[in-house]
Amino acid sequence: MGQPQIIKTQAGEELAVIPLDEYQRLVSAAEDAADLRAYDEARRRLAAGEDELVPEPFATRLMTGESPVRVWRELRGMTPRDLADAAGISPAFLSQIEGGQREGKVATLKALAAALRVGLDDLV
Repeated sequence: MGQPQIIKTQAGEELAVIPLDEYQRLVSAAEDAADLRAYDEARRRLAAGEDELVPEPFATRLMTGESPVRVWRELRGMTPRDLADAAGISPAFLSQIEGGQREGKVATLKALAAALRVGLDDLV
C-alpha cells in the first residue's frame, strides 16, 4: 500500500484517501474480526454453560412454530407428567399450554422455563 492522500476539511479534520481496493480489504478485515469475536463469544458461552447447541430437528420444530414448551420438554427427555410435576401444574393444564388452547401466566411460564432449564424468552 502506498501513502494515503491526506485532505484537511474546513473544520480542520484530517481525512485519508486510500485506493478503493485497500478500503475494501480493510472493510473485509474488520468484518472478519467481528465474526471472530462473535465466534469466540459463542464458544465461551457454550463452555460456560450459558448457551447450548440445539439439534437440527428440534431447532426446525421451534422455527416452524411448534409449541416451544413441547419441543424443549421432548429435547430434555421429560414426560408431560415429569414437566407438570416439576413446574407445579397439572398434566392437563400442561397439555392445554402445549396444544395452544391456553396460555400460561408469567409465573407458570417461569416455572416451566426453570424446569426445562431455558430462559423465559425461549418459551414465548
